[in-house]
Amino acid sequence: MYYSQLRAFHAVATQGGFSKAAEHLHLTQPTLSDQVRKLEKDFDILLFNRTSRSVALTDAGRHLLAITNRMFECEGEALEYLKESQNLLVGSLTLSADAPFHVLRIVRAFRNRYPGVTVNLKIGNSEDILNQLYDFDADVGVFSHVPDDARLKVLSLRDDPLVAVINRDHPWAGRGAVQFKELAGEPLVLRERGSTTRKLVEQEFARLEIQMGTVMEVEGRESIREAVATGNGIGFVSKPEFGFDSRLVMIELKDCKLPMHEYMVCLENRAETRVVRAFWELAMTERD
Repeated sequence: MYYSQLRAFHAVATQGGFSKAAEHLHLTQPTLSDQVRKLEKDFDILLFNRTSRSVALTDAGRHLLAITNRMFECEGEALEYLKESQNLLVGSLTLSADAPFHVLRIVRAFRNRYPGVTVNLKIGNSEDILNQLYDFDADVGVFSHVPDDARLKVLSLRDDPLVAVINRDHPWAGRGAVQFKELAGEPLVLRERGSTTRKLVEQEFARLEIQMGTVMEVEGRESIREAVATGNGIGFVSKPEFGFDSRLVMIELKDCKLPMHEYMVCLENRAETRVVRAFWELAMTERD
């Protein structure tokens, strides 16, 4: 409420007079004088001893100046931070992805260009990531299943086939590919509910009208990998997610009709923040 008056007082005190202070603040001298007088009148205090040739701080003025020094030093620090943030010299970006490899190349390019920005990466399923975006716990999400929602801005990153994962000792280990219908009745290892991979697998079983075998439910891709490696059943991942593990064999699914689509998503009302916009622009050039 009294910011303009305090700024006027501070300028007079630090510039040594009303004319220099008015020039410093790009105000007329009468306007500046009125602001200082309002401050003195409203609080019944004398801040300057005035003569025809000079002004000098009173004891009360010197005490107030010590306070406004801190006040405008903090303001300067805040503005400096905002300028650095605007230029992405500082700041942070929180990403939430369903698998790290979808986004790490983009992250590397972003960090090379903006080394002062801290990047935080969370891993979760599609449902978790969407909730994090809505709750402002993540700036950008990378996941497979994106609802039709006008609040979301969406960029397609890649499309990958769904593959089965088996133990190297499994009877199918030397085949390389199977028909999806051959999975009928086989023991399965599936991701937790909310996972897009699980939804796709369940949809394909329903489309082909075949019966799922016993299901072991685990949370996260690493759990899928370990459960399959120890012989608990057949798991599923998108092809690039398979990676390398000498304990496992990747099996292509010949008649699977549902590829994994991967998208980058943010809230429309946060799309133009400087850090999100910069990451989005890089993603458009770095995506597969």
